[in-house]
Amino acid sequence: MKPDWEIFLRNAGAIIENNSVAHYGNPELERRIAHNGLLVCDLSHRGLIAAYGNDAATFLQGQLTNDIRDVSDQHSQLSASCTPKGRMLASFRIFKRGETFYLSLPQSLLEITLKRLRMFLLMAKATLEDASQSLVGIGVSGPQIELHLQEKNLTLPLQTDDVTQTGDYTIIRLGGPQPRFEIYGELDAMKELWEHLDVHAAPVGAGVWEMLDILAGTPTIYPQTSEAFVPQMANMQIINGVNFRKGCYTGQEIVARMQYLGKLKRRMYRVHIAGEQAVHPGDPLYSSNSTSGQGTGNIVSAQPDPNGGHMALAVIDISDAENGNLHLHDAGGAAITLLDLPYPVEIKNNTQAS
Repeated sequence: MKPDWEIFLRNAGAIIENNSVAHYGNPELERRIAHNGLLVCDLSHRGLIAAYGNDAATFLQGQLTNDIRDVSDQHSQLSASCTPKGRMLASFRIFKRGETFYLSLPQSLLEITLKRLRMFLLMAKATLEDASQSLVGIGVSGPQIELHLQEKNLTLPLQTDDVTQTGDYTIIRLGGPQPRFEIYGELDAMKELWEHLDVHAAPVGAGVWEMLDILAGTPTIYPQTSEAFVPQMANMQIINGVNFRKGCYTGQEIVARMQYLGKLKRRMYRVHIAGEQAVHPGDPLYSSNSTSGQGTGNIVSAQPDPNGGHMALAVIDISDAENGNLHLHDAGGAAITLLDLPYPVEIKNNTQAS
């Protein structure tokens, strides 16, 4: 987090922990706003990796699940890096600003991901660097948020994943039940935009932004789940995070084989978890009816539900999900209820409506 930006946020009432905004004094109220209120959120909990140079696009094309040639000043994409066995090491939102590609991911995975990617640079004419302090990012959401952005004469992208470069701002439209955008820019421009929005929208902590990702059915890989899931298990092929025609990348053979020859036995669900027990990425699930020898499933991400319990995304064995009786950790753990995702889910050889 830029020091001047941190001072600005603290003066706005932010409680900052571990380089991330935890809340603004009333976390329960902030969580309630997520569902249908106007909000603005600092995105410093997400780091940025910058990739630039003559060979940057070619290099990224050989490392990521999506087709980097589709990323432009007008379009962003979800993507992931995988092990040779096709397991996701990290997931990204990728956008372009000028001649630089930016990969947005959790700060907790930035250092190890940057180190791993640099190992494969070899003779490529490209530079990879931590750009977390190069740009300031904010997230905005709510039924009237477009109106208040347009009051600043900003041109907004119309479709999910699309981008506009307007004035000093890079604006990305995200999926979700309410209009939602990520906006990146230089410090002074972002201060000015925040002050304009703060009149209309409630500032919220990082957990609220993750709650919106959960409602949108958008997975995030954290250190606890790195190498846990093939992209299809986290619905990445459904939300345009995988391109099966782009050619080779690390793990591509396994990912493609799963798509065309395999039978996907696990996929991602949106769930509600009863009780007040803390829920973390990677936490195991349990079903007494399970026929899987690899366990019932694992939490992808979770946040407290303002109405009690937790909202979460979880990768679950499809048969176990159909059989029901799901719990967190073990038979005595909190009960888990399946909820709808905001997009249809069709699984090859195992079609399942979300």
